[in-house]
Order: sequence, then structure tokens, then C-alpha cells
Amino acid sequence: MVIIYYSVILFISLVCTGVYIYIWHKHFDVNFTAIFILVPIACVGYLLQARADSVEAIVTGTQVCYLGGCYLELFIVLCIFNLCRIEIKRWLRTLMFCICTVVFASTLTIGYTDLFYKSMTPNKVGDITILIKEYGFMHTAFYVVTGVIFFSGIIAIIYSYLKKKQVPRMVILLLIIPDVICVIGYLAGRKLFAGIDPVPAGYVVAQIMFLLLAYRVSLYNVSDTVIESMIHETKLGYISFDFNYRYLGSDSIGKELVPELENLAVDEVFGYKPAERKIRHFLDDFKNDPKRNLFTYVVQDPEGDHEKDRIFNATVNYLYDGRRRRGYIVTFVDDTANRKYIQLLDSYNEDLQEEVERKTRSIVEMHDNLIMSLAIMVESRDNSTGGHIKRTSEGVRILIDEIKKEGKLKLSDEFCNDVIKAAPMHDLGKISVDDAVLRKPGRFTDEEYEKMKQHAAEGGRIIHDILKQTEDESFKKVAENVAHYHHERWDGSGYPDKLAGEKIPIEARIMAVADVYDALVSKRVYKEAFDFEKANAIIMEGMGTQFDPSLKAVYEAARPRLESYYANQEMTVS
Repeated sequence: MVIIYYSVILFISLVCTGVYIYIWHKHFDVNFTAIFILVPIACVGYLLQARADSVEAIVTGTQVCYLGGCYLELFIVLCIFNLCRIEIKRWLRTLMFCICTVVFASTLTIGYTDLFYKSMTPNKVGDITILIKEYGFMHTAFYVVTGVIFFSGIIAIIYSYLKKKQVPRMVILLLIIPDVICVIGYLAGRKLFAGIDPVPAGYVVAQIMFLLLAYRVSLYNVSDTVIESMIHETKLGYISFDFNYRYLGSDSIGKELVPELENLAVDEVFGYKPAERKIRHFLDDFKNDPKRNLFTYVVQDPEGDHEKDRIFNATVNYLYDGRRRRGYIVTFVDDTANRKYIQLLDSYNEDLQEEVERKTRSIVEMHDNLIMSLAIMVESRDNSTGGHIKRTSEGVRILIDEIKKEGKLKLSDEFCNDVIKAAPMHDLGKISVDDAVLRKPGRFTDEEYEKMKQHAAEGGRIIHDILKQTEDESFKKVAENVAHYHHERWDGSGYPDKLAGEKIPIEARIMAVADVYDALVSKRVYKEAFDFEKANAIIMEGMGTQFDPSLKAVYEAARPRLESYYANQEMTVS
């Protein structure tokens, strides 16, 4: 009966180990493997004890049993710490292993010293012989070591349950069962009935629990499952090398991309054959600059059809063994579909952008022509300013050019273009002035002048209404300011709002110079055109009173071009 019990336990243990080997995965914890090796060995020891008919044979079986007894609890606890993601220092792991080894070594002295057993008396129980033992010092040490390791595992489990939310609850539950069962078996010290020890049965239960853990825990190891999924789903290829460029291995996709690998021996230096040199260059570049690790690897179509070429993203990174860098790994991800999609998208975007730009140019031109036509229509009502719009617009352009050259005002290109485009609109407010005033052939009376001055504020309002639906907010603001404030003076004596200094928008200050200059050098119904010297003297005298003094240098630089332009214009009254 007893032999049958131990034989069945050994059989179940071997079956569990066989199942473990069948489901084994390279990412399984090495402590799992140690447990599934030690349990059958320990079960063999118990069977040898049961079948022994001499003290020497019983001692041999006992020593085999303790091979499992001394180390199993250690490997179970190491599993607990790993699965609970609690790091144990290397020196501590090594110390624990050495202590267990010392305890096991003491069992090898049974029959020679009294370290483990002081005495052994054979006793016949049914069909088997058992030993009545008097325990020595090291047997007590065995219980102490086992107890300390056991309670450290229990503490780790309790701590993880309370503090580590990322440790799966199912794993914690499955860890408690084998640890507790094994220790109860160690410490029970009693037989179920004649000659039957519960410890090996506890070992088998522990094996079953660890089978469930092995099956379940791989799902929680996100980094491993993600890598496996990526390799399977995205057909990820890789090739690995040591720091001396010796070939370490690759997957099937790596061999497909670099066929020469099929004939390359492991540990052979890589990079001398033609197809290997490109990847060797990747490694060299990464070695010189680790930030440069992304490359393009093209596999050309055997028939020369470039449309069928395959394009891969090749990424070089360090190959790690734990935390140590051991070499390089090159990973390949097929990017052919993405590259072709991007090329198609780029081509489509270029065509679309060109069409949008063409349409936009057409709309802008139409918009500008409408504005210019409106300004010319207004100008046609004023018999004193023929050609004024055209000339002042050019004057503004010349001043803007010099402002850009000087560089002190730091105006953006967009702003400068908006000022030039807004210049023809500066007198749109005159559309609201009565013809009797606007077309008067002589000088205005004070009352008439007051009515004429209203055109500035009215121009700002009209432009606001015209452009209120436009999405170009910057141009709208510039155009309103040019129309509204171009008659303001630096000293605050202008109109319509009597703004002074830098409270006057810069675009209006620029417009004021061009507007007054044109009025001075052009013939009007109430005066003859001033010569350039006189006009220049008036402008220079107005710097700091009528005009922004910061524009003095700009005007002086622009003067030759202004005079050249006006010298070629035909100054007539409309």
C-alpha cells in the first residue's frame, strides 16, 4: 500500500513535469524549471525509502528526499518574489542558495556524524522499514532555514496584495497554496497512517499550482507577450551580433532578407559578403552615434520591377542580457505599404495644393481688383486728386522697401504686404462726402473742411463692413487703420481722433508720408505742384510734428526713388 502510494505520487509528479515541458516557453521563470526538476527527484527519494530493506538504503533515500526538501522552498520563494515584482539582490540570492547547500551537505554526513541525525534505529512497520531518529543540530537548522524562507515568501505575498496593484490577484492566490502546503508537510511531523508521509503529496499539489501559474503568468508579462505578438502579426525580423560583429542568430524573416545568413556559422564575423555590407554600415553608424539608429533597407525585386521592391525600416539597438549590453540587434519592419501610401498621398497633396493655390490666387486677384475698382470709382468723383491712388500706392511700396532694408522697425513680410495692398483703400471714405464739397473747384470753407475730414473715420467704417467676412484678420485691421488714421499727426493735432505718437498705428504713419508727399508734388485745382526741393523741405520740417520721426531716415533713403518715380509721372488734374 505504501509503495503504491509513493509510486502513484511519483507518476503524477512525472506527468506534471511532462506537461510543463510541453508548455514550456523561453520566457518562463527559471525557478519554475528548478521546481519541476526537484519534485520528481524528491518523490524518487520517498519511493526509495519505502522500498529499502537496510539502514544504508533508507539513508540514501532520505538524502535524495532532502535534495528536494532543502531547495524546493527556496525556489518557490524566489518565484514568489519574481512574480510579485520584488527585486532580490544577487548577493542575497546567492547567500540563500549557499545556506541551503550547507544544510543539504549536512544530510550527506548521515551515518558518519551526528550533525543531522545523532542516532537511527530501524523499526518494521507493516511491509516497510522506517528509522526512529534522534535529530542533530543541522536538522534544527533545516527547520529554521525553511521557516525563515517560508515566512519571507508569505510577507512578500501579503505586501504585494496590499501595495502592488499591478500584481494580478489570481497569481497571489495561486502562490499562497503551494507555499503553505509544502511547509505544512515539512512541519507536520506526522504520518497519515502507517509509513505514509504527506510531504510528496504536497509537492505534487505545488506542481499543479505552478502549472496553472506557468500557463497564466505569461499573459501578464506584457513585454514578452507584446514582443511575441509583434513578431507574429507584423512579421518582425531580427538579426543579432556581439560587439565584435560576430553573428549570434536571427529569425526566419532575418534569413529571408539576408539569404547569406543561411550559410553563415554562428560566431562567424559578419559583414564581408556583398549583401552583408549594408547592414555592417548600419552597425558602424550606430556604433559611432547611438542616436542614429533608424535606416532604410530595400529588398529589390528579382525581376527588376521597382514597383515590387520591398522597403523595410531597419532599427539598430543594443542587445541586452539583463542590464548588461552584450552586442547589437537589428530589427526589420516591413514598411512597403506605408511608403507607397505616403508617396501616393504626397503626389495627391501636391496636385491638390497646386489647385488650391491656383484657386486662391484667382480669388485674391479678383478681391484686389474689386477693391481697386472701388477706390478708382471714388477717386473719379474727386476732381482734385487724379491718379492719386496709383501714386500713393507706389509711394507706400517705396517706403516699405526702405523700411525692410533699414531693419529697425522689424515689420514682418506679411504686414508689409498688407500695408501695400491696403494703400489704395485709404480714401474710400470720400464716397460719403457730398459732391458739392468733394468736387468744389477751390479751397474749402471751414464748414466744408469739417465735412471733408469726416472721410477718414467713414473710410474705416466702410472697410470694416466690406471686409468683415474675410478670414484675413491681419489685412482687415491694417486696411481699417490706414483709412481711419492716415490724417492723424504725430503731435496729436490731426483728425479724426487726435491720436498722438505711437498711438497712431504704424501703417497709418507710413501712409501719411506717402499721402502728403503726393499732395505736395502734384498739381491740384487750388495750387500748382511744388518742386522736389520745396516738397522735401516741408516733409523734413514735419518730422516730429506731423510725421513719425523714426521714418525720417526711411524717407531720406526713399527720396531718390520717389523723385525718380514722380519725375516720370504726368501730373494733371482729372
